[in-house]
Amino acid sequence: MNESGTQGGGGPLDFVHTGPGTPAGQYLRRFWQPIYRFEDLSAGRAVPVRVMSEDFTLYRGEAGAPHLLAFRCAHRGTQLSTGWVEGDDLRCFYHGWKYDSGGQCIEQPAEPQAFCDRIKIKSYPVQEYLGYIFAYLGEGAPPPLPRFPRFESGAVEVHSQYLACNYFQRVENALDSVHTAFVHRYPYGFKYGMVGDAKLRVEESPWGLTLFTHWATGQRAVHHLVMPNVLLIEARAAEEGESPWDLLGWRVPIDDTCHVSCTVDHAQDVAAAANRYWRSGAERQSLAAVASEQGEKVVAGELRIEDVEDRRAIFELQDYVAQVGQGVIADRQAEHAGHSDLAVLAIRKTWTRELQALADGQPLTKWAQVIETDD
Repeated sequence: MNESGTQGGGGPLDFVHTGPGTPAGQYLRRFWQPIYRFEDLSAGRAVPVRVMSEDFTLYRGEAGAPHLLAFRCAHRGTQLSTGWVEGDDLRCFYHGWKYDSGGQCIEQPAEPQAFCDRIKIKSYPVQEYLGYIFAYLGEGAPPPLPRFPRFESGAVEVHSQYLACNYFQRVENALDSVHTAFVHRYPYGFKYGMVGDAKLRVEESPWGLTLFTHWATGQRAVHHLVMPNVLLIEARAAEEGESPWDLLGWRVPIDDTCHVSCTVDHAQDVAAAANRYWRSGAERQSLAAVASEQGEKVVAGELRIEDVEDRRAIFELQDYVAQVGQGVIADRQAEHAGHSDLAVLAIRKTWTRELQALADGQPLTKWAQVIETDD
């Protein structure tokens, strides 16, 4: 095991590095990934986005449809997101070359003999779902976008958070239930009590892995890892007496040193959205950014979590500290894993199996495209 937590750093079993051409990067690109919040991209606007150490141009046409193209103009290489959206097309800021939503150059204003037919940049499939714009960055035709039927009705709140560490640390955290009693002592710690007698069971499911936790207090918890990088928790209450809510969280690499956690909170009972945990999407987004800033101060020893008075984003702050506190890329070689890490080790084993199959040219597991659990 090397410092990335995989055997043969950079080799076929490296699940930490996700840039173009890396094994984990190739694997993740076979799945749809959320790359932008729906409400943050207005019609007629173009923005740069970076996913898995690769840059892209995301824009929304004047009629409202999102599109994703290569980062640079094919002419002289300037950044396309600085240009103008015209209908469903994008015109370069530098010399006015114009591209349609499929990446085909359709205008070259300064060329007396245009050669548009020979110029085409990459374009990528995008879809809007559950408050995010999803992109498929792999080769060939994309698979169906996975669906989460439970989240398609009721009240939904969407926010994303930047974390200054490798995405896989957050993926592993998806099935680390024991940390809840310590990292999230407020509000969970006193409820779960002693964790030493917690019974853990992990199973492979049609969509990935499921961890069943039976606490010494008699309470139970179920956490799902929807392969390859999605956390799903259902029927979870923020505090005693509150209505249950569900959570989805995609852990999407920006590059190997940072990632974004794209979260969807859901309450089947719309009235539950008015309880004191729920906020507007814009407010939660702002609070998540503050939580990351506070998390950096906690890690640097400039602030204590206990001294933070505004606890509206306490979960985001606590998880930031726990994840970034492992280092930019966790040194798994120095770990001393125990029984409580049963599910974390299962994640690594499953990922290793899939990356080995990819390296060997063998069939990969076909994970479920519709995720509807019955916990």
